[in-house]
Amino acid sequence: MATSIRLDREDDVAVLTIASPPLNLYTAELQRELGEAIGELEATPPRAVLIRAEGKIVSGGVDVSLFDAQSSAAEAKVLFDEMLAIPDRIAALPFPTVFAAHGLCLTWAFEVAVACDIILATEKAKFGLVERVVGLTPTMGGTQRLAARAGVGRAKEFVMTGATYDAAALERWNVVNRVFPVDGFDENVRAFTNDLAQGPTRAHAATKKVLEHYEHGGVAEANEHITTIAAGLFDTEDLRGAVKSFLADGPGKATFTGR
Repeated sequence: MATSIRLDREDDVAVLTIASPPLNLYTAELQRELGEAIGELEATPPRAVLIRAEGKIVSGGVDVSLFDAQSSAAEAKVLFDEMLAIPDRIAALPFPTVFAAHGLCLTWAFEVAVACDIILATEKAKFGLVERVVGLTPTMGGTQRLAARAGVGRAKEFVMTGATYDAAALERWNVVNRVFPVDGFDENVRAFTNDLAQGPTRAHAATKKVLEHYEHGGVAEANEHITTIAAGLFDTEDLRGAVKSFLADGPGKATFTGR
């Protein structure tokens, strides 16, 4: 049986590919495989992960028959709790996460994208939370994570209209980090992710932890934790080695191993 998710290791980078074209729909099987792939990343962490998709589009959304199968609100909540766990686990990964959007990216795929640290897109990419067409609101954290990036007003517009927005618009909203030409996109995103993986990934994990505190309680909560988090990096080989390299050879000469 063909798999919906593929996880490859390329040196220090893991590449998680959504591989169920032509629509890459969210199904119970895709959810199971995605959860297993995330489990592999949790158990054997790379230094960065790139999430991408095969086919003409990233995803056309959720297989609506999955919703039709829910017989009650209680049953639906069980499903939605399982779905929400996917982007939550991605957001909690202690290394850089990059999402690559080369085409249409709807509902669950967008919600996974905004759970990642960095979103890279082509000029032709389009994004949408279109759950309104079935009388639903997004359930995988996309609304609130979009609000964290773009503000509550933009999140309300995005969800309530159910419209699709191009990469340039979402870059202006501070949702998409960078927009690349279609030609060479895969090479560009792999190079971007590899650059993150070659950096001080323990420090990147610390940055994620600081910003997690900021998202939870603002500057005050982040300030309560920043000195402990930063001080902990003095137990890493990367910091110790980079400081010695700086003193001996100047800036930009250090190499990092993630230890």
